[in-house]
Amino acid sequence: MSATDENNTAPDAGSPRTGQASTEPPLLLGRYRIVEQCGTGGFGRVLVCWDTRLQRRVAIKVIPLRMGMPEGSAASTMQEALAEARTSSLLAHPNIVTVYDFESDGHYAYLVMEYVDGLNLSQLLKRVEGGRLTYEECAHLLSSVGAALEFAHENGVLHLDIKPSNIMIDRSGIVKLADFGMSTLASAAGYGGARGGTVGFMPPEQIQGMLVDERTDIFSLAVVLWMSLCGSNPFRADAPEESLKKIMQGPHLSLSQNHLELDQDIELVLERCLEPDPQNRMSSVDLLVKKLIPLLGDPREGQASLKNLVLQADDAVSDETTWTEQYLEKTPIAERFPWLPGAATRTVSALLTAAAIWRLAPPGLSGSAYIAALSASGAAAAAIWPPLGSLCVLLLFLYDLLLQGLTQLSLVLVAAAALAGGIWWMAIGRKQRLAGAALLLAPALGVPLASTSFSGFALPPLSACITAVAGGLFCQVATQAASTGFSPRALVEGLLALMSTQDEWLLLASFALAAFISSMLGHGKGGWRACLGQGLGATVLILFQAWPVGVENSGIWTAADMRNAVIAIILSVVMCIASELNGSSSYEPEG
Repeated sequence: MSATDENNTAPDAGSPRTGQASTEPPLLLGRYRIVEQCGTGGFGRVLVCWDTRLQRRVAIKVIPLRMGMPEGSAASTMQEALAEARTSSLLAHPNIVTVYDFESDGHYAYLVMEYVDGLNLSQLLKRVEGGRLTYEECAHLLSSVGAALEFAHENGVLHLDIKPSNIMIDRSGIVKLADFGMSTLASAAGYGGARGGTVGFMPPEQIQGMLVDERTDIFSLAVVLWMSLCGSNPFRADAPEESLKKIMQGPHLSLSQNHLELDQDIELVLERCLEPDPQNRMSSVDLLVKKLIPLLGDPREGQASLKNLVLQADDAVSDETTWTEQYLEKTPIAERFPWLPGAATRTVSALLTAAAIWRLAPPGLSGSAYIAALSASGAAAAAIWPPLGSLCVLLLFLYDLLLQGLTQLSLVLVAAAALAGGIWWMAIGRKQRLAGAALLLAPALGVPLASTSFSGFALPPLSACITAVAGGLFCQVATQAASTGFSPRALVEGLLALMSTQDEWLLLASFALAAFISSMLGHGKGGWRACLGQGLGATVLILFQAWPVGVENSGIWTAADMRNAVIAIILSVVMCIASELNGSSSYEPEG
């Protein structure tokens, strides 16, 4: 499918052709990145997209499913129309635009098809002198479209909307017919009355909503040929009734009189195909092709001529190979290698789980071999399913507390830790694949603020706030426990002393605020928004780190606080790089 339709407007600002990429386009159907948004044609609109899985350019026709009928019959009618469109999309022929996928969400139908690198016939006729093609070019046009229609008719499929904008010509001069089955869908969706075709190309039986068959397509094809030879549509009108009146009167211009070199037999063949009564038309496309092509000329010469015309008219557009190479450079790595995000998530979760377990190793275990085996087991669990990593670390921490004996205080501590950790894991940890890694980054590094940047990158705002605070608090609790040999009494006394200071509450508040800002601005968006969010989040962390120390030391910033600032900056930069590699993951439905 070409990038533009018969009545398309210029691409919106932000497309690659305009050079004003103001925003990163969303992923359509979770897979197709919109490259260029085209204007509206007969119904729906065409989007040029990049298939992030198969790394190729595709065209997607987005069709609003309007239902101007009683609710009772609307659903069944639409389902029948969608079923016919899906059936039609299975047609596989060299002269039919290949359909890769067909989806519907109840509001829109999405027809994903091959991108034809060239022009449609309507665009080409506007670029040639007089809006006319040579007879050899028409011979190639008829040979190609005729072969497509004959194949479709043999498989029980009618087109019912043959017009110049549905006939594509690529850079090799190959002609392809597009939009099979869309006429019925258009009619069910409320376009074109109960007809579905296009005024000026529909025969009387289609205009009047009567029975249609193969001869309906023959009429429309004959109109296209007449238009290509003469330069004008004899039945063009603003309303179906006006077009019907012109059809009944017959073409007012004579092809042979306007083109003296044209064999009059060509006009006679076309006039027979344009008969108002389908009973008087040719019965098959094959018969039309056999009758007309010998009168027009050599289709091979026509293909070579059309190839030159398309290349001349479309010389501003890169060919498919060049275009693909250029767009690959702009495609995020996560889209070029779809397996990479999952592998990175499992790897990071496994490494952080192993590091956290190593730091929280039970005091009773002697020898690094036991600790290494324990860390490896936790890493393996996180690699299988990332949320298991944080659960393993939580269970190990509870086990460490119980090793000191089953006292009333230890049981209270275990119950409190299990309740808090369990609520977080059920609400956030098991639902967000990177939540566990974000939580464990702080205790793994031994730096409370470390979870903040990661949470802002990986999680939505509320989850990011909670996880950043939980990670910072867990880091401090784990550090306090390890320094006291996991003694319940010493741990409680240390935590009470820590939480009684205003500085600690300010730090936890800074974690929540920084994570919220980072997530709100950059989560799932990528690009400059993610970098801005991470930068503002790091600024908040640095200010809240420096403020209490500056007050106590008369504005002198100690080395320890400088270390925290450097860590905050480094983590923010790393998250910016990860956001850029991951690209935008947001999806905005059409309309």
